[in-house]
Amino acid sequence: MAATSRLQHALRTREQVWGGWVVGPTETAPEEFAAAGYDYVGFDVQHGYLSDADVARMLRRLERVPIATVVRLPGADAAPIGRVLDAGADGVIIAMVESAEQAAAAVAATVYPPAGVRSFGPLRADLGLDPGELASRVSVFAMVETAAGLAAIDDICAVPGLTGIYVGPADLAISMGHPPVGALSQPQIRDAIVDVAGRATAAGLVAGIHAGAGGAGNMMAQAGFHMVTLASESQALRRGITAHLDEARGDTSRPDAGSPKGYR
Repeated sequence: MAATSRLQHALRTREQVWGGWVVGPTETAPEEFAAAGYDYVGFDVQHGYLSDADVARMLRRLERVPIATVVRLPGADAAPIGRVLDAGADGVIIAMVESAEQAAAAVAATVYPPAGVRSFGPLRADLGLDPGELASRVSVFAMVETAAGLAAIDDICAVPGLTGIYVGPADLAISMGHPPVGALSQPQIRDAIVDVAGRATAAGLVAGIHAGAGGAGNMMAQAGFHMVTLASESQALRRGITAHLDEARGDTSRPDAGSPKGYR
């Protein structure tokens, strides 16, 4: 029987899958996301201040915590992808995918030969030693966040073994000539993003997006996205500590520090 990860279970059984985001080494933030009811937590090795060792340590800490995990990596290099999967990540998000070839390379990095190029070396006993089961539990997302990626979206969606398309609004906005902050408020960007969701869903893939905040997340869920990442631990901390300070001062006039920005 094929192994099923927590992320796969959530994606198959829940109408909406909500995620938190971690950009720095922390022992408590992923557990707080889990306690709040988030379905998954993403670890950012592309833009965050996280090493492979940081990710492995946090994944181990979450072994008995009811939350799924995914790691964003800057490219389809097989070695770093293999390391986070050997440490127990449920899935990977590969940034800046602009072609079917790049998406196929990402998939190949999660599968053992002869079908792929992943090297065998699981680090956790609870994952088992069966190559087929180790590969079957992995979800692979191609992050589409450039105009070139948009142009190749149908070819990317047709890559066998891909789990989903994950949209990055900030870089997409920049590549289309718009500022990254407030990307989701730009009609051209929003239309392109909604089109990606429709094409991914039509191809039988999961449509995911980095919304960046609750309000933007709600908007993206209504636009057809199934997997939606909300605030990072730093954004959540900023919003919470600002609210506590405002309450203590009796000040309700300050703008919400956690307002939707729709970037990253």
